[in-house]
Amino acid sequence: MAFDQQQEDNISQINITPLVDVMLVLLVIFMVTAPILQQGVAVDLPQVTTGALESKEESVIVSLTRGAKIHLNEQTLSLKDLQQRLSELARQHPDRPVYLRADEGVSYGKVVEVMAVIRNAGIHKLGMVTEPLRDE
Repeated sequence: MAFDQQQEDNISQINITPLVDVMLVLLVIFMVTAPILQQGVAVDLPQVTTGALESKEESVIVSLTRGAKIHLNEQTLSLKDLQQRLSELARQHPDRPVYLRADEGVSYGKVVEVMAVIRNAGIHKLGMVTEPLRDE
């Protein structure tokens, strides 16, 4: 009985095809569910070409709705209350960024007024939230 030399030298390899299949399925699931999980106040954001920001901690979001109502995360506040809450936040977490989501229908003066309140509260990192441009 003669055996070929090639048959005796078995090559052991890990088959990664099932791993790649599972990862692609998970990627599709997360891409579909991520927009659904976003909660908050409904604001029509301006559309611009920008990159995404990475955040390692819980985001603090100030929203300015079309009716000029101010929300801190999801709680409605006045300008005075907003400054007090953000001052407390600035004392506790001096480097935490605050993101401003302003409806595109709100006047520029109101947006600048809210930005001034955020700055006066001691927040030094202020980001503006926008939506990416959509081809129509």
